[in-house]
Amino acid sequence: MAELEAEIARLIREYQAKTGKLLTIGTVESATGGRIADRITNVPGSSDYFKGSIVAYSNKVKMALLGVKKVTIENYGVVSKQTALEMAQGGRKLLGVDICLSDTGIAGPSGATPEKPVGLFYLGLAAKDESSSQKHVFPGSRAENKRDAAEAALNMLKQYLVRCVNTKG
Repeated sequence: MAELEAEIARLIREYQAKTGKLLTIGTVESATGGRIADRITNVPGSSDYFKGSIVAYSNKVKMALLGVKKVTIENYGVVSKQTALEMAQGGRKLLGVDICLSDTGIAGPSGATPEKPVGLFYLGLAAKDESSSQKHVFPGSRAENKRDAAEAALNMLKQYLVRCVNTKG
């Protein structure tokens, strides 16, 4: 797994070499509980580009700190594409970073509804030029789902960074 974090670091450095700009990263996490930030900071030198993380587990914190709209949660639910996007956008602004990752999900074993099963996660990415989300349904235990969601979020970041490097090359 450490290879993914190292690849992200390499891509950030490659982008900096091509553009003279160091991209900064932050995370706002819910169901992963800080795992995404933990993995990013496992790389020596990550303090150059990783600026911080907020674990916004409760809806109240998502709304008060990150600016997730109450109407978004009421209309779509806290585990939704819309909430993941608003979390990432709010986190990007709050942390003052170029790129912010977010997650919201149902790690399990409880919390599911007929429409939203255990293992459902929405990941968000907000940057100056892009806001996107991904839906995933992981089949594992609580710990496995949290691990898999963090891995998927890092893959989402890696793919975004590959696009950045390739468009600046």
